Amino acid sequence: MNARRAVLILKHAVIFHRLAEDPLIGALLRLYEAEGEASAYEAAAAIARSLYPQGTDLAEAVFQRMIEDDNIYARQCAQGKQPDAALRGQLVMELEALSWAVEHAVCKEGYPAWAVGHTDFMNRFDARMQHVATQGYGPFASHRVFTVDAGGMLVPVRHPDPIALSDLYGYELERGKVLANTRALLSCLPASNMLLYGDAGTGKSSTVKAVANEFASSGLRLIQIEKQRLNTIPALLDELAENPLKFILFIDDLSFASGDGHFNALKTVLEGSVAARPSNVVVYATSNRRHLISETFSARTGDEIHISDTLQEIAGLSARFGMIVTFGKPDKDEYIRLVLRLAKKSGLAATEDELIAEAEAFAIRSGGRSPRTARHYIDGRISMEK
Repeated sequence: MNARRAVLILKHAVIFHRLAEDPLIGALLRLYEAEGEASAYEAAAAIARSLYPQGTDLAEAVFQRMIEDDNIYARQCAQGKQPDAALRGQLVMELEALSWAVEHAVCKEGYPAWAVGHTDFMNRFDARMQHVATQGYGPFASHRVFTVDAGGMLVPVRHPDPIALSDLYGYELERGKVLANTRALLSCLPASNMLLYGDAGTGKSSTVKAVANEFASSGLRLIQIEKQRLNTIPALLDELAENPLKFILFIDDLSFASGDGHFNALKTVLEGSVAARPSNVVVYATSNRRHLISETFSARTGDEIHISDTLQEIAGLSARFGMIVTFGKPDKDEYIRLVLRLAKKSGLAATEDELIAEAEAFAIRSGGRSPRTARHYIDGRISMEK
């Protein structure tokens, strides 16, 4: 392998053809094509600009881009297929070229510098492909939570909520149902779409996020979809269907006004579409409204001829979820137990009687008892003690 051969292979890559568009890889190739000191320095500076925000290990940065690449080889491995000899040979050639390019990217004194760590790309990539079903490929290899933009494209969430199951108190029975359904999904058993219904602040959204965090290493990814983008779900399902990972489509704080066009989009996704929901995808929605609809008296006395049929259809939307889990407001005893457990975990010095009296007063000022109210009270108390 020499510079000319390595650059030729990488500029016209078949498997990793997207990598040439990456600023770091593009600058690396320009370094070997540089004619004169000015162009060589420009390429080295471009490498440093792309590399330094992640660190200074060039090999590690290149390898990270390899495993985040969505390519035919990774897809075949993810589907449990054995790539044929031609595809395997192409992979070996491109990885050898990448290894050579990284190992020989040593700049002269006075140029931007970087380290070159472990470059055994072939063995490292093979090891990664053995676990691709749980570690993922493409953007799913390095991100576990996503949103959906206006065009229906997935956008990685770089700093997702780190909440863990151990951070949640109470509602063990309700949370157990979500856990059991999610374990069924991960085990390739029938899993239901779920509606988590209940009062504000009872931990519905926190439960979904904590469950997703718990099973991220087992191949679970969370995709949050805003109500106004529900029409993107059918195309998204097609995209996810052949991926070995498991996905929760998360719709938070869901409700509709009568006549809302997004109503039909969700209805079709949950049940009634000509395309079946992939077995690796479930919909988890949270709502403060049992039937998901904000009704008005005018809606009930509207001018439709078959208004009763319309209202029945609206009320039946929640029934399209395979499972409904209700998160009720805690009573006084449950609320106090939650406050005391949070206080103990936080190491607060206040006496139990002080905590009970203050927490009750805080709940009255805050509009009622809930896990969120308890958490806000404890956070405020921590700030006061500091």
